[in-house]
Amino acid sequence: MRAASDWTSASDLADFAFCPRSHYYHEHPPPAGPTADGQRRAEDGRRHHASRLGAERARARHGGAYWTVLALGVLLAVGGIAWILRP
Repeated sequence: MRAASDWTSASDLADFAFCPRSHYYHEHPPPAGPTADGQRRAEDGRRHHASRLGAERARARHGGAYWTVLALGVLLAVGGIAWILRP
């Protein structure tokens, strides 16, 4: 029987896939504890990753609208050219 610590969870895989360095430091903390500079950089990293994730979510939410507007623009342009070049 394996110990609970031997199992890899989905959040461990996601943490590693998103930021391997963060995952490494989470699994191997420094023996003397985090330094003030390390804590500051960790907080900066958390803010950066949160803003990046927010931007990706916004793109996913509005991506369909972008392609719809682009397709309509192309159709209007092709229709306008066809109208101008009609015999």
